[in-house]
Amino acid sequence: MKKIALLGALTMALLAPLAQADDKPLRIGIEAAYPPFAMKTPEGAITGFDYDIGNALCEEMKVKCQWIEQEFDGLIPALKVRKFDAVLSSLSITEDRLKSVDFTDKYYHTPAKLAMKAGTVINDPLVDLKGKKVGVQRSSIYDRFATEQFTPAGIEVVRYSSQNEIFLDLAAGRVDATLADVVNIDDGFLKTDAGKGFALVGPDYNDVKYFGNGAGIAVRKGDKATAEKFNAAIAAIRANGKYQAIQDKYFQFNVYGE
Repeated sequence: MKKIALLGALTMALLAPLAQADDKPLRIGIEAAYPPFAMKTPEGAITGFDYDIGNALCEEMKVKCQWIEQEFDGLIPALKVRKFDAVLSSLSITEDRLKSVDFTDKYYHTPAKLAMKAGTVINDPLVDLKGKKVGVQRSSIYDRFATEQFTPAGIEVVRYSSQNEIFLDLAAGRVDATLADVVNIDDGFLKTDAGKGFALVGPDYNDVKYFGNGAGIAVRKGDKATAEKFNAAIAAIRANGKYQAIQDKYFQFNVYGE
């Protein structure tokens, strides 16, 4: 009996490392320069709505999150070459992106908006912005929209690697406006000292062709298993109150949308 017990213990000891090897972390790509969705603390740690939602989803799926930082325009290319397993970084679900990656269900949905000097009146952007410089984040949905709609109307589109760079140039007068997510503009610029004297102007931008059906988590083409796990976890944290608690930490409105 002692020999059997000893063999059993030895077998378990040998199998344990194999079990741990299969327990791989879920590698998630993120750009940590998009407040309040993702940004850095003074100590250099990632924080924000996207980060908290991702950690809640990983907890629900019972996997460990491994966050990997990447500049925004490199997120999808890095996903495709397997640098990470998913991208959770405020990526809008658009037809154009669906050509190269798959998406989960949305986890939030907010409109785009222009920010300019307070008091600026924009009735028809294609007319009123003619000859002006509009900053957009490179490879974003705002870049695509501005390229196809603003440029032909004589509006100069200036591209940046991060939205924070645009806010700096807007405050300094190097661009006249920026087109970005309304929440990002409000929290990342208007509520800061640099954003004093600026305001949201013009219409909401929510054309599905350009701005999609909300932000989702990108996975590699054909990776239905990962997408389905995320979808189940999104539904679960929406039902058990975790989503609401994270939302209330950052917003005073329903960021999930209809």
